[in-house]
Amino acid sequence: MSLMHLSFYSAFTLSSLGLAFHRTHLVSALLCLESMMLSMYIALSIWPVENQTSSFTPVPILMLAFSACEAGTGLAMLVASTRTHGSDHLHNMNMLQC
Repeated sequence: MSLMHLSFYSAFTLSSLGLAFHRTHLVSALLCLESMMLSMYIALSIWPVENQTSSFTPVPILMLAFSACEAGTGLAMLVASTRTHGSDHLHNMNMLQC
């Protein structure tokens, strides 16, 4: 395994562990999700270079667009939950109630 693969795998693993274990604030959960998406974007954009293919795949660009949409939706949820609940602590919110 090369050093580049190790860095992608470790970035994705650390962000998923951060999402699993540090769930106190909604902002920290959104940051962990964003770092997972960015590590996947970098891995997918480097992949054709490693395989020495000349074709351009639009998958990294589409994933970056979906990541931006996810970030916008997450920030809208953050603002809405802060307005209704007074803070962004996840333990104060019950997601099953409307």
